Amino acid sequence: MAFMASAPAGELTDRQRAALQTLVSDLRTIVGSRLHALVAYGFGPDPAAIYVRTLGLLERVTFDDLARAAPFAAEWQRRGLAVPLLLSRHEFERTLDVFPLEYGNIIANHVVIVGDNPFANTRVADADRRRGCEQQAKSHLIHLREGFLEAQGDSRNVARLIASSAPAFRTLLTNLAQLDGGGRLDSNSESTGDPGSEALASAIERTIGVPASLIVEVLASSSGLGAVADPTALLSRYIEASERIWRFVDGWRA
Repeated sequence: MAFMASAPAGELTDRQRAALQTLVSDLRTIVGSRLHALVAYGFGPDPAAIYVRTLGLLERVTFDDLARAAPFAAEWQRRGLAVPLLLSRHEFERTLDVFPLEYGNIIANHVVIVGDNPFANTRVADADRRRGCEQQAKSHLIHLREGFLEAQGDSRNVARLIASSAPAFRTLLTNLAQLDGGGRLDSNSESTGDPGSEALASAIERTIGVPASLIVEVLASSSGLGAVADPTALLSRYIEASERIWRFVDGWRA
């Protein structure tokens, strides 16, 4: 079976390829010729990516399809695959504006496993991506504020808050880097895909003015790479940066 990388994505391992071949066979048993395409996403060097995620686009999705697929779920997970997201082509196209960041990241980073590239003429509108980023930025800011109150002044709890929020912060910054196709970021920066912490931090500093050193320190906290001497002081600067990010995306225009 040929695997076509239609957009930037990490490399599939032999084990993952074999698991995806099994998934295709299973889905064809379940839905037959109604399987138009299957793409894989959400894999690569990120240690948090335990399962390879997939999107199956069907002519239509019925409850009977789900009932027939349910017995396969445990085996798929045993092989390192998340339960596939099954949508009709019409559903996917009609909800691009509802899930602009989620679908946009699939479109930007995927490997076609079977079928033609389903995203050849598909893109997320800039206005929809901006709205998604604004919601994500404001939610992140609210989470940090509430988390600080719940920490009750305990520096250990504050440190845990920073570390646990770092993956979502990286996702937010990466999504911001893709606004307007990355045009608002320096063209020499790694503005698409999953840029390294320093490259991403530098690009955000140039564009929004948030200090790159702060971004790197927050992102490093999730993996324990850096010891935070004063978590509360860091969180204060982190919240201020999050407020600045929200104001930027709130006023962003393509």
